Amino acid sequence: MNKTAILAALLTVVSASAFAQESAGTNITGKEYPKINPDRTVIFKVDAPTAESVAVNLGGRHEMTKNSDGQWEVTTPPIVPGFHYYQLIIDGVSVSDPNSKQFYGSSRWQSGIEIPEVCVDYYLDKDVPHGEVRMQRYWSELTQSWRVCNVYVPAGYDENLSERYPVLYLLHGAGEDETGWPTQGMMYNILDNLIDEGSAVPMIVVMDHGVAAIQGIDSRNMFDFTAYEKLVIEELIPMVDSKYRTLADREHRGICGLSLGGFQSFTIAMDNRDKFAWLGGFSGSGKGPGTTADLYDKSMNDDFRLIFISTGTKESPQMYATVKNFHDILVNAGVKHVFYQSAGTDHEWLTWRRSLYRLVPLLFK
Repeated sequence: MNKTAILAALLTVVSASAFAQESAGTNITGKEYPKINPDRTVIFKVDAPTAESVAVNLGGRHEMTKNSDGQWEVTTPPIVPGFHYYQLIIDGVSVSDPNSKQFYGSSRWQSGIEIPEVCVDYYLDKDVPHGEVRMQRYWSELTQSWRVCNVYVPAGYDENLSERYPVLYLLHGAGEDETGWPTQGMMYNILDNLIDEGSAVPMIVVMDHGVAAIQGIDSRNMFDFTAYEKLVIEELIPMVDSKYRTLADREHRGICGLSLGGFQSFTIAMDNRDKFAWLGGFSGSGKGPGTTADLYDKSMNDDFRLIFISTGTKESPQMYATVKNFHDILVNAGVKHVFYQSAGTDHEWLTWRRSLYRLVPLLFK
């Protein structure tokens, strides 16, 4: 057998084994369904013996039928790889699947399912030294409340006590919270794997809840980031620098976010150029929709070591145009930046995982 035939045979084995029928990894421990088939169709089974109708809302509505055991079941069409929120619809009421773990998105806790990608492992758990994601509570005088952020520290943080680290502030999108990047985004695996292979500098990553209600500041406009910007600059950064071994200067501090968090990141960084030298936005870039091109000029080349923007090629026409037009504005203004397009992905976590995977190796070098 020649080398080409051997390679083809190996790829066939890998592809087949990668998509053997299996219970979804997002299921609650011990729950068999949902099950993912080799062709990426998904089998759902639900115990609802007194229900009149049951459906699954996953990329569209899929009506279920009651089988001979009294369970409702359906096999969906093939689902694209990546993470997807979904809901059951029982007698017209949208509810979470009791077989699934819960994930916070679209301003509510809901079910989710991960459809594996063939031969892709950059965001999966590997046998490498692991960092930790720590829940950090802090008191905010501005909001008069206790707040929570998640903080990733790299492997060896508790052993290398003389070492200090750069910091990336990583923001979530609208309708999400500080749990998004560590759970749906799998950022800890992305960082662990890149750092282990020597592609990324060990760093601290701070994932705060990107909303702040401050008395006297009107926050009804979702694109008015005045309150949250004030909290980041006056409370979040000082808290992180006091509690963690950071390199507390602009050269070692970056900010990036997805969707609404991308607009927040650009607004905060451009208003505080003395605080950040690294800047990014995934599926959301610039100081908010409708901002004028004259906000961006070559001075950004002096102020920022890196500007990174990205989008999925299958995002809605409006969202894709927003990011693409911003890219064109930067090109025309002579502003150096990296523009990444995630092939075949929508406004979704796979776009943002891929974007983070490409951003992190560029930081703090």
